[in-house]
Amino acid sequence: MSISERFHALQQAGEAALIVYITAGDPSLEQLPEILQLLQDAGADMVEIGFPFSDPLADGPVIQAAMDRALAKGVTPPRILEAVARCRESIEMPLIAFTYYNPVLRYGTERFAQDAYRVGFDACLITDLPPDEADEWLAYARAAGLQTIFLLTPTSTTERIRLVAERAQGFIYCVSRTGVTGARDELPPDLPDLLARVREHTALPVAVGFGISKPEHVRTVARIAEGAVVGSQIVHYLHEYADSPHWARVVGDFVRALKSACKRG
Repeated sequence: MSISERFHALQQAGEAALIVYITAGDPSLEQLPEILQLLQDAGADMVEIGFPFSDPLADGPVIQAAMDRALAKGVTPPRILEAVARCRESIEMPLIAFTYYNPVLRYGTERFAQDAYRVGFDACLITDLPPDEADEWLAYARAAGLQTIFLLTPTSTTERIRLVAERAQGFIYCVSRTGVTGARDELPPDLPDLLARVREHTALPVAVGFGISKPEHVRTVARIAEGAVVGSQIVHYLHEYADSPHWARVVGDFVRALKSACKRG
């Protein structure tokens, strides 16, 4: 099921999308198929698979630490692509490659787009690639069949919003606050204003991430957006319970609680 098909089905069901982020290789790359299956079975609608990078400027301490652990274990883009290819047949939900541009450049921009699509990624989100500098990437991604998702923030200008609306595919990712990823206690009060500004320029679904860490956060986001992205808290649980026989229950119960909060209206 494609990203657009998943959003359409959720709209018909009166639900927002639950988009989950994980870091590939943490706790281990060998565990990736099992984690993806667990997330799917627990109700995740899409998964962002993070490619570890040594300088993840947009990410907070939890995801930074996860990336460091994965890099220390020798996790690389080719190994991640191979792991996804091995398990893609059993995973029905859309998968999004979440990366920085440096690993893409080192891999080869055209080859990365082609290989990511070949192994089963539906889209790619390159956090530090602004839309006005994305011509080369977009040409390769569109030729390969890979959608590109762009970020917008509370400080995005009207011009930037218009450009993202013109170039984005799949959905638009709205960062709920300035700063880095990480669990927060409260959502910013000006979030509805940001979404209203974005909707003036696009009919694409809008998802909200950064600081979404509780079912009540998801419930709030579901009232005003088509998707909620939860990352740091799940990455934390995957690490905290990595050596526990109960890890799947802990993560699964948390994802089910998040999904139960996705009803719209």
